[in-house]
Amino acid sequence: MDSSDKASIGATPNNNGKRKRLLTIVLGTFALLGVVWALYWMLFSRFYETTSDAYVGGNVVQITPQIDGTVVAIGADDTNFVKAGQTLVVLDKADAKIALEDAESKLAKTVREVRNMKATSQQLAATVELRRANRTKAQDDLARREKIMGSGAVSAEDVQHARDALKVAQADLTATEQQQAATRALVDNTTIANHPDVQNAAAQVRNAYLNYARTELPAPVSGFIAKRSVQVGQHVASGMILMSVVPLDQVWVDANFKEGQLANVRPGQPVKLTSDLYGSRVEYQGTVTGFGAGTGSAFALLPAQNATGNWIKVVQRVPVRIKLDPKQLADHPLQIGLSMQVEVNTHKRESARLSQTATAQAYQTDAFKSVSDLAAERIAAIIAANSGGAQAKAISAPSPAAHSM
Repeated sequence: MDSSDKASIGATPNNNGKRKRLLTIVLGTFALLGVVWALYWMLFSRFYETTSDAYVGGNVVQITPQIDGTVVAIGADDTNFVKAGQTLVVLDKADAKIALEDAESKLAKTVREVRNMKATSQQLAATVELRRANRTKAQDDLARREKIMGSGAVSAEDVQHARDALKVAQADLTATEQQQAATRALVDNTTIANHPDVQNAAAQVRNAYLNYARTELPAPVSGFIAKRSVQVGQHVASGMILMSVVPLDQVWVDANFKEGQLANVRPGQPVKLTSDLYGSRVEYQGTVTGFGAGTGSAFALLPAQNATGNWIKVVQRVPVRIKLDPKQLADHPLQIGLSMQVEVNTHKRESARLSQTATAQAYQTDAFKSVSDLAAERIAAIIAANSGGAQAKAISAPSPAAHSM
């Protein structure tokens, strides 16, 4: 055996030892990593659910006319910011103004007619008293004549005339009382303002006034204009979508979690979010507010039909609504449709997953409130101006043309 063979034989045990040590180190490292990962999952990771299938959602408030008309002005365009109550579209007012003036004149006429009925009722009351007095006089005349008829002081013809006069007086009284009853039935227990005829005419004025006011379309909420399709000179119909207002201060996030991730997700749990727009440098704080009533496929335009022989199971996703911090939204605004990365902390699991607690009204607008108030003021002014006497007070009310929104 030469020297090289001896050297190779001597090196074999050393190499095997090195391999064993290296293998032990590798296996130990993997085992340690496994233990670390298990501890990390048990203490931290299992309490968090994440998804990148999340998008910013929000209200898209559509601007639609309530009456037909021709567009004469447009007050805002796409990307413009508008405040609640700001006029967005103006329709031609000519027809609505004529209808309003006609309704107002009919209300004024009706008020005067009711005044006339009340005056007639009072006049008939006086006439009834007069007819009663005439009947009493006729009764007295007949009684005196019948008393002295036997003495020959009056003839039988005079007595008969007295009887006839009494019958005429009684008939006049009866007719007048019935006429008074018929007139009183129209005005009893009413004032001029609450008389049914006046109320009906006032409703016509209110309707005409609202139609006149609706020739101007205000922004129901503050936000950015999007999807403007209306043009000046275009004739639009009631309910036609002219543009949209998007209030970006009211946006939320819809995170589409897999159905297997939802077992421990509850309303009220804190959420961390980042957007592709700002990157990881901006972290939003949110709160889980609720779950969709069904999976995304269940509410699709064409729902999937799985009743076939070659069915393949597809993991479904359920939208989870997440509320964002308004202050963070103001500092870093988001637009509808932007992608988000979501991480839900599921440590708190006390609440029910699908709560059935009723919620209060979430959205409302006061942009149309003043229209009804102005209509009521105009009606009160017309009634007062035509009521006469002490009721005819000087109530200031602008002309219809001045009631611009």
